[in-house]
Amino acid sequence: MSESKRKFQGDDNKRKKKYRSDGTPIWGKRHVEGPGVWVSCVKGKEKQTIGEIYELFESIASELWPLEQDSESENDTGLSLEDQIANEVSAIKRPRGQQLFANCQTNTPCVIFISCKPPVDPVGLVVKYIQSVQQSGVTRTRYVHRLVPVSGSCAANLPEIQSLCRKVFKEFFDKHPDTPFKFKIELRIRNHTTIPRTVLIQNVAQCVPEGHTVDLQDPEIFLLVEVFKSICGVSVVKDYYGLHKFNVAEIAKRNDQPQEASRLTVSSTPTDTPAAGTTTVETTQADKPETSVTSTENV
Repeated sequence: MSESKRKFQGDDNKRKKKYRSDGTPIWGKRHVEGPGVWVSCVKGKEKQTIGEIYELFESIASELWPLEQDSESENDTGLSLEDQIANEVSAIKRPRGQQLFANCQTNTPCVIFISCKPPVDPVGLVVKYIQSVQQSGVTRTRYVHRLVPVSGSCAANLPEIQSLCRKVFKEFFDKHPDTPFKFKIELRIRNHTTIPRTVLIQNVAQCVPEGHTVDLQDPEIFLLVEVFKSICGVSVVKDYYGLHKFNVAEIAKRNDQPQEASRLTVSSTPTDTPAAGTTTVETTQADKPETSVTSTENV
């Protein structure tokens, strides 16, 4: 009797355990990989941030990349009421499809990485969200500070970074054939001291196809390079400064909306937009907020 009771309690504890100690859900990944979005948030609110980011991203993804079930529901209009109810019941019983988003462990306070699965495009996802915040002034988040979308991730070593850059850059430029772009490299380094900043910039610039030129004053596109510990993420973004570097707290601050009305972040972050021709290098610690050191060296 006692053994069966202990067994029941043990099974019950397993069912209740949905999150790891760092706030990572049990269905999340243990390592950062693939395309996704880096999220900086309020310290101590990582678990709550993960929940609101899931809700936000799933809502936007349902608009940009609707599921196949939506088209199936349109075909039910000619069916009888009994058949429609039967189809709805079968849809409810049907196993849930593959998750589009998964939280990855970073083992660092205030830093979260949400990986994205096809057909989700992290850049399109974040740009859509930031544009909606600019237009409406409603953030729909309480603890998010800043978002950084990356189209791919790799180990933070020069061969891997160059391989990823060539892949990501090629995918972007192939969509705009015969169009020369003026570009600027936006590099941000956090908790990484292995590769010097100037060396990394030079290696990234070598991966840009011919026909495109560097312009630090008026670039048309921005090559985002995000290095965090031993991971590097890369993406190509237009109008990066016009979108306030995806800084949700700063956009909400500029809109000057009441916190309770627009669900703004609990604590605001200072403006981190550097002058033209600058590269930002950041180092974060577990018990200190992010600090930035700006250098005016050109590429």
